[in-house]
Amino acid sequence: MMKIVKIGLWILLALLIFIQFIRPEKNSGEIYTESFICNVVDVPENVEQILRVSCYDCHSDSTVYPWYANVQPVAWWLNDHIKDGKDELNFSTFKKRNLKGQLKKLKEIAKMVEKREMPLESYTYIHKDAILNPQQIKLVADWAKKTYDKLLADSLAKTSKTVEEK
Repeated sequence: MMKIVKIGLWILLALLIFIQFIRPEKNSGEIYTESFICNVVDVPENVEQILRVSCYDCHSDSTVYPWYANVQPVAWWLNDHIKDGKDELNFSTFKKRNLKGQLKKLKEIAKMVEKREMPLESYTYIHKDAILNPQQIKLVADWAKKTYDKLLADSLAKTSKTVEEK
């Protein structure tokens, strides 16, 4: 019985060593692209700082990886997590969304932050500085709502101006 356990542990060790060579592609692009959210809407510095600390690792084209991101299978899990986050909202490509998509994401930002669904608990467990206090939650939610209203008003004004010109 002991021999079977030893063989099993050696196989497990060999497998763990082998998977260290299978690495996912890192999310190491540019955050501040032409399509970056700050190039679409006004983002005050204090709000941008909160987004940088609490959101950009999963919701932009550049992630600051912790040391354990070099260990498999953790890196696969992180990569999957980041891919899902970027699919949902990518601040680096915000401008590429149409107006309806931008408005939807702004509304979702406010909702998710107010409900404390973002940042994810699995992220804040390790990144304590990403935990939002009530003032930060209010600041980000108010900014998202105000920006939503401004984008919508600007769009309506532009539409009515176009109609008047015809």
